[in-house]
Amino acid sequence: MSLTIADGMVVSTHYTLTDEDANVLDSTDESGPMVYLHGADNIIPGLEDALTGKTVGDRFKVRIDVEDGYGEVLTELMQVVDIAAFEGVDTVEPGMRFESENEDGEFELIVVKHVEGNKVTIDSNHPLAGMVLNFDIEVIDIREASSEEIEHEHVH
Repeated sequence: MSLTIADGMVVSTHYTLTDEDANVLDSTDESGPMVYLHGADNIIPGLEDALTGKTVGDRFKVRIDVEDGYGEVLTELMQVVDIAAFEGVDTVEPGMRFESENEDGEFELIVVKHVEGNKVTIDSNHPLAGMVLNFDIEVIDIREASSEEIEHEHVH
């Protein structure tokens, strides 16, 4: 009997992610399969929902709307900071990415959006926020998670 994807299962997939214009945003072709614990919020909700009930060998395409992906772009996650915040960086340019520690002690990715004089506009929204995401996906393996993986809410 083959396993189906449900909460508490470790799932391995290959995928290609494209935007609405069919530009490839990400793919497991070079990085190897994506492996995650189903039901532990390890992947975006829309993709997790689409994978529920699938079995090894299933191939399908799914369109994930903004609200089931990385959400809307939030203006409160954009701010203007003084260039002095980038101490030790020779040149700050739009498109540059940095990791920053937030008030909760968690690390978040920030992207430089605009530089004007000593003022830098930064954005800590997820880079895929505000985008409809299209996945072409294949389920390549499913197994039951260990009790430790379930307790830690991620694959070991």
